[in-house]
Amino acid sequence: MQTAENIEHLNFQAEANQLLKLMIHSLYSNKEIFLRELISNASDAADKLRFEGLSDAALYESDPDLKIRIAYDKEARTITIIDNGIGMSRQEVINNIGTIAKSGTREFFDSLTGDQAKDANLIGQFGVGFYSAFIVADKVTLTTRRAGLTIEHGVRWESGGEGEYTLETVEKPDRGTEIVLHLREGEDELLSSFQLRSIIRKYSDHITLPIVMKKEVWDDESKSYRLSDEDETINQASAIWARPKNEITQEQYDEFYKHVAHDFEPPLAHVHARVEGKQEYIQLLYIPAHAPFDLFDREHRHGLKLYVRRVFIMDDAEKLLPGYLRFVRGIIDSSDLPLNVSREILQESKDIDSIRAGSVKKVLGLIEDLAMSDKSEDQEKFKTFWREFGQVLKEGIAEDYSNRERIAKLLRFTSTHDEREEQTVSLDDYIARMKPEQEKIYYITADGLKAAQSSPHLEIFRKKGIEVLLLCDRIDEWLVANLNEYTGKSLQSIAKGNLDLGKLEDEEEKKEHEKEAGDFQELTNKMKEVLGEQVKDVRITYRLTESPACLVADTHDVSGNLGRLLKSAGQKVPDSKPFLEINPHHPMIQRLKYEEAKFADWSHILFDQALLAEGGQLEDPAGFVKRLNDLLLQNILSGK
Repeated sequence: MQTAENIEHLNFQAEANQLLKLMIHSLYSNKEIFLRELISNASDAADKLRFEGLSDAALYESDPDLKIRIAYDKEARTITIIDNGIGMSRQEVINNIGTIAKSGTREFFDSLTGDQAKDANLIGQFGVGFYSAFIVADKVTLTTRRAGLTIEHGVRWESGGEGEYTLETVEKPDRGTEIVLHLREGEDELLSSFQLRSIIRKYSDHITLPIVMKKEVWDDESKSYRLSDEDETINQASAIWARPKNEITQEQYDEFYKHVAHDFEPPLAHVHARVEGKQEYIQLLYIPAHAPFDLFDREHRHGLKLYVRRVFIMDDAEKLLPGYLRFVRGIIDSSDLPLNVSREILQESKDIDSIRAGSVKKVLGLIEDLAMSDKSEDQEKFKTFWREFGQVLKEGIAEDYSNRERIAKLLRFTSTHDEREEQTVSLDDYIARMKPEQEKIYYITADGLKAAQSSPHLEIFRKKGIEVLLLCDRIDEWLVANLNEYTGKSLQSIAKGNLDLGKLEDEEEKKEHEKEAGDFQELTNKMKEVLGEQVKDVRITYRLTESPACLVADTHDVSGNLGRLLKSAGQKVPDSKPFLEINPHHPMIQRLKYEEAKFADWSHILFDQALLAEGGQLEDPAGFVKRLNDLLLQNILSGK
């Protein structure tokens, strides 16, 4: 018997309160999913018992037949979900049920948009499936006992979802978890055998263990249906991935995805394959329609579910796919791995290496099918994929040398061809538009599209009609550091090294450049002397047509943009100095040739302007402003 003294009253964290209210409001229009989420959790609990039972069969106690039971009581207005899975200890209840707010909660709230449909999807990604019970219930009672603990170690958790919950220790003869939902007013339609069965078949038909309810039989006396003592299995209770593809509907594929990914929306695409030969395994892999809010959180474990001969082994088996495909969800079911496989064994297994290579091949093939399809629906899907996961796929250029060419073919960029914000230009598109004499793929990196579009380095390329790729994602600096060429065409930054247009520059232009370099030699030497250690050298440029000056990194030095990225990440930036290139045709440079009194001020201003134009920060902003003001004042007073 329990007394008030045995009951512990605890409060949710403030963010948990906020999340509960938000979830109930956002998901009410799709309230049926509460049952899918609770059944999914029960299925996971059974999977965990199966896995732990491999090394300790006593955990099954006297009940080896795993199942999920659904019941309802019209008079009490309750729905009950019971499983005989692994169950939870008191501490696990506190960790898994009592603490809804967890690592990433603040990032989650920051990512909310105010759009109810989008926020509902984000809530699903955050993984608060158990709390979906409060969409239809104003009180939830959970009673559980972990397998292996004695009956007096049962735990009861209860909450109205209003800011606090209670915990008490109870006796529970059977292992596993029982959840009782006390329904809100207006939810009585759920107290129907037909309604509950329909929801189960719609959302949970793929669950691999039986979901049972008491069978309904006709009662001649009352002229109505009543519940009998006989159990009836509601779902197919077979592993969806083990069934032939032609027996699985798109809706069933989508519902299984929602189960494994804890997503409320259908996936973008999927691939289902059985590999036979030296190794045997089944892949059912999905690309989500939206990126999770924690996609770039390196601390968060991402991966596939691993099964061995239909037995669940582990969640988030990250070794099954490389990091740049961490957005993929799904399962791998191997016929060859040992049942006692661990994360440590996965690190060194050649079988896993083979499965990983095969899975990468399938995922890249699925993305290629979307990218190269003539169907408008697939083209839209690829645009969605690139918008959501393009930056992550770019990581593959550095991570996966063996598939670098395939990944490069899938990359999309913005370019000077149309300068739209949307990244739609492939490297093949660029090559197809190259001028006949053009030998290189030209690009520029910047910290934003506007900065790239307005870069002075583009001026000669715009004049000659040469397309330039505009690389504005943070990952792009690492991408080009690892992608030197594509189909025999080398990639060349237009902001590094000497400008080399190859055959696009005629002999007359080259002669004119050589003459100008000689004519302005005295000026460049004098400017170098003034600027000192700020620059590696000062030289005449041929890449500018409108601007007076620009900064250029040496061929093998860190670019200005990469240097700023490293600095913002707290990394040490290699010591390097830029070249200052000046435009001999610009009036300011031509005047500077004859300037004496303010030569040093003009030289510093040209350097500072060039630094600002490429997105850099001035070491001495006040000095820049003073010089500029002095020169403006001098011109005003002289009447110029």
